[in-house]
Amino acid sequence: MFTETLTIFFAFFASYFAILTIKPLAIKVGLVDVPSGRKKHIGAIPLIGGLSIFVAVLMSVLMFFPLDKSLVSYLVCAGAIVVLGVIDDYRQLGVKIRLCIQTLVALVMMWGSEVYIHNLGDLFSFGVIDLAWLGIPFTIVCVIAAINAFNMIDGIDGLAGSLSITTLVSVFLLMMFSGNFSLAALPLIIIATIVPYLAFNLGVKGHRNRKIFMGDAGSMFIGLSIVWFLMVGTQGENSAFRPVTALWIIAIPLMDMLAIIIRRVKKGQSPFMADRDHLHHVFMRIGFSPRRALSVIVVFSMVMSGIGILGEFLAVPDVIMLVLFVAVFMGYSTCIQHCWKVARFLRRRKKKA
Repeated sequence: MFTETLTIFFAFFASYFAILTIKPLAIKVGLVDVPSGRKKHIGAIPLIGGLSIFVAVLMSVLMFFPLDKSLVSYLVCAGAIVVLGVIDDYRQLGVKIRLCIQTLVALVMMWGSEVYIHNLGDLFSFGVIDLAWLGIPFTIVCVIAAINAFNMIDGIDGLAGSLSITTLVSVFLLMMFSGNFSLAALPLIIIATIVPYLAFNLGVKGHRNRKIFMGDAGSMFIGLSIVWFLMVGTQGENSAFRPVTALWIIAIPLMDMLAIIIRRVKKGQSPFMADRDHLHHVFMRIGFSPRRALSVIVVFSMVMSGIGILGEFLAVPDVIMLVLFVAVFMGYSTCIQHCWKVARFLRRRKKKA
């Protein structure tokens, strides 16, 4: 217990130190986010949150964890995705380049971890579904989806970081419940590195006017880390939780991404086109402040994760958990559509007033 506590404190202070060290360098080289059409912040904000988080995670793992092939492959892939994100933050890479590199990272991670998503559980009460070799392309899709889901949800201060904490806490609890202690401390380490970022990003007391953004490097690193935990947590003989439970603990980024893609495809638009149609945008158009929208979305995420953990703990059949998740997603999509109507109605009333 002492070693785990020391590791967490080390990760926290390593992240804080990394932010203070990297921030002036980022400003000097121009790794900053400037206001534009969709970006309403004030001034040039350093895009160093993700880089600082990764540096702190890397230092903590190298210092306190026994390295094996799986963990090394995760660190290598995480480093590659962070480099991709930093370059994208700096130069705005094309979608095809990002997808190609994310695919390569997924393949390397599967090879290094010697695990991929092939066992989907007993989703339809006809027995366990095993994708066999089809699990390889399925895993690639899942990795790309998770990376981009957290990248897409990163639209207001604190959102991607807070949602990732909810998911990582859920992973930790599920691993502890199952007795899978070998990696249980790693989610806590990542959480400890995210907390300093949130202090700067949200401008908590003592950090006002010192804002930083996570950047694509951060959101993609978080997405990759979480899908790696879901891979090693749901597959193999010593799995910590069922695949259907993974849907619940990553529910908000996943549902937001799916709903956005469905709407864009229906409109004949590219699924990767940037817009202001995400869940947090809907809340703000209705009249919520960014902080209030953040609070509501995080509470919703906690409820969804709580349902998943409870279903796992009570061994609720996979098919019931899946049907319930699909029902929630359909309700979510319907509510989003009506929220836009409410937003338009409120804007019209405001103009008339």
